[in-house]
This record gives sequence, C-alpha cells and structure tokens, in this order.
Amino acid sequence: MISLSTFVAITVVALGMVLTPGPNMLYLISRSVTQGRRAGLISLAGIAAGLMVYLVAAAAGIAAIFAVVPVVYTVIKLAGAGYLLWLAWKAVRPGGGSVFAPGVLPVDPPRRLFSMGMITSLLNPKIAILYVSLLPQFVDPARGDVVWQSLSFSLIQVVVSLSVNTVIVLTAGSIASFLARRPLWARVQRYLMATVLAGIALRIATDRSRALVTTP
Repeated sequence: MISLSTFVAITVVALGMVLTPGPNMLYLISRSVTQGRRAGLISLAGIAAGLMVYLVAAAAGIAAIFAVVPVVYTVIKLAGAGYLLWLAWKAVRPGGGSVFAPGVLPVDPPRRLFSMGMITSLLNPKIAILYVSLLPQFVDPARGDVVWQSLSFSLIQVVVSLSVNTVIVLTAGSIASFLARRPLWARVQRYLMATVLAGIALRIATDRSRALVTTP
C-alpha cells in the first residue's frame, strides 16, 4: 500500500521532470506545431510506449544491472548530459530559434511519428535517471511486494507525464502563434530553456551518486 506522502512526493518529482524541457517535450512541440495536433498525439503514443518499456524494466530490476556494471550507468549519464548541452546550444546559438518555431520538417506518416516518439522516449536521459536512481528511493520493503511498488510508482509517473504532455500537444500551436507575434517573449523563452537544459546537464554530469538498488 502506497502512503499518501509517498504518492505526493512521486507526483511532485514526476511533475518537475516532465515540466523541465527535454527531448520528449521538444519532439512533441516540433511535431504538434509543424504537423498538427493529430501528429502530436500519435507521437505522444510512441513516447508512452517508451515509458512503458522503462516501467517494465524498472519492475524487472534494471537498477541492479547498473549497480553491477557502474560504468554503463556513468556512460548513460554523461551521454545524456552531453545531449542536453547540445540542445541548450541549439537554442542560443546565432541564428537559433525557439522550440515553438521549429524549422520546416517533412510530413511523417503515423508509423514513423510513433516510432520516433518511442525512440526519443527511450533515449531520454531524464527518464533513464528517473527510473534508475530516483524512483527506487521510494521503495520500502516493509510496505509489501517490491515489484508491485515499483510498478505503482512507475504508473504514477506515466500518468503524470502523459497528462502534462497531452496539454503541451493541444496548446503548442497557440503558444507558437503567441510567440510569433512577440519576438521579445520568444527570445526570453529560448534563453530560459537553454539555461534550464544546461543546468540539468551539469547536474547530471556532476552527480556522483550511483544507481540505487532495492531488494526484497
């Protein structure tokens, strides 16, 4: 049985992660703005599939693998940090644009939208860190089956993530129109996003914690 305090804590962590700009958000916005809400929702379905893969892996004890082979965990963290820094640079480099004003993208069929959404989700360093290091901290063997707890915590994260991302998909076009009429706001948004991305990247890169393992 999950305590109320644990439920609230996981919800807050999940909200903080999903509201922080990252690969999933950038992909959803780019597709929703350039190809419409339907494309955004299909892409979101792919992202949901990627989250479900992490959910199953977390229940199966993926953290134990990283604890046994810590170098793999370190590589994932550094690669993820590097990717986020690259996204931050893209936002502020000369000639860079707002995430809500993506360049011309080819119109992809539903199958590709779904598959790219899933790949983006699976390669998202924020999600990997969340499932490997953060969620296991809430598992308490005294409260019952560890696998069931892991699944429950992961489901909370999935529900929060999909709820917030659905709102992002449905409002991306309106936000893009707002920023297009207000260049100053668009510039502020670019630098704010770059700052947040760079901050997350540096925190991930300098974090010396190891993957946490909780055993029954």
